[in-house]
Amino acid sequence: MSATIIRSGRVIDPANNRDEMVDLAVVDGRIAERPEVRGQKSQVEEIDASGLIVAPGLIDVHVHLREPGFGHKETMESGARAAAAGGFTTIVCMPNTSPVADSPATIAWIKDRAAEVACVNVLPTGAISKNIAGEELAPIGSLAQAGVVAITDDGRCIQNHELMRRAVEYARMVGLPVLDHCQDYNLVGNGVMHEGYWSTLLGLPGWPAAGEEVIVMRNILLADLCDHHIHCQHVTSARSVRLIRDARARGTKISGEVCPHHIALTDEALENFDTNYKMNPPLRSQRDVDALLEGIADGTLSILASDHAPHAEFEKEVEFDAAPFGIIGLETELGLFLDLLVHKHRKIDIVRLIEMYTLEPAKLLGLEAGTLSVGAPADVTLIDPNLEWTVKIDKFESASRNSPFDGRELKGRAVRTMVGGKTVWKL
Repeated sequence: MSATIIRSGRVIDPANNRDEMVDLAVVDGRIAERPEVRGQKSQVEEIDASGLIVAPGLIDVHVHLREPGFGHKETMESGARAAAAGGFTTIVCMPNTSPVADSPATIAWIKDRAAEVACVNVLPTGAISKNIAGEELAPIGSLAQAGVVAITDDGRCIQNHELMRRAVEYARMVGLPVLDHCQDYNLVGNGVMHEGYWSTLLGLPGWPAAGEEVIVMRNILLADLCDHHIHCQHVTSARSVRLIRDARARGTKISGEVCPHHIALTDEALENFDTNYKMNPPLRSQRDVDALLEGIADGTLSILASDHAPHAEFEKEVEFDAAPFGIIGLETELGLFLDLLVHKHRKIDIVRLIEMYTLEPAKLLGLEAGTLSVGAPADVTLIDPNLEWTVKIDKFESASRNSPFDGRELKGRAVRTMVGGKTVWKL
């Protein structure tokens, strides 16, 4: 029997509308009532949370762990450590691995590997199409039985609208949400950065915002047609925000997420051709950033996520056009969102930020997580919202270093991460 009391913290639990200064009790890995702790015969551990936020363990719904197949970029073990260092107790891994997570056998391998080496909860998604090639549906029913929490071809986007419709219909039958990377290949072409002033000035192929917006509109239509939830990943454009806002007002089952780099940076950051600023979808204009901020403020965009995309240094140290898209984010996202959304722009308060990392993703994916209810697993994140710190990528837990935020000063970060009542990381 083990027992812990987290004392004197500000407990924020959006799932239960709690925001109060109170002690939090943990017994045998689950949230408990205080009398249960007093009845323990064994020694009770005490954690001083004075000045800290005590939140449900944070959830990141958009993470690339790279295993199986790309262990030189990231492993399940290193990615989980990075998540813990960022304050995350549950992460949802994308299927664009090798082999692709399009079969029950691969899903079983991911779950077994995570159980063996990961210090946080790792939940797999399954591919929508076989080999994420967009040509033939993966066995969605079998993937559901294997335990995936959603289906997505993230990293790719199904261009065949009829195939996507069938995928959404199957997903509805088995009760899985559909997550979609919104990119029209014909419009985007060989674009490597946002199409606009800076792409023209730098002579780089442009990735027009319309390449995202066309698929967002497609997904809204299919969500209406199939009466099923579609979640648009890493939304970046002003028009995408307006489309999602209008559709949600009509009752369409559509949602969107925001990644920190898309509000922390604009396409101007690429002026030195640094490949750590190359991502898909790309950094956009200040006008788009402002629209994303408003979408977060009014609830149009309901989830925060990292799109953690590790790459080895040798892969990024090439010409801009040839470099892979993506940056790591698990260890910086909470700090960036706290710094930008809560402190600088004041678009939302700390309670809403925690809700976008706990209650909202848990609702989207149907998870028994993101809550401090009595009896729930004691996944807890302790946050110091006023801690000022400097990003140092050489100290990261991730196996990769492809971050544009090295040296950036931030305000707010996680200081302790607990999974099942056990501390898996602390500052």
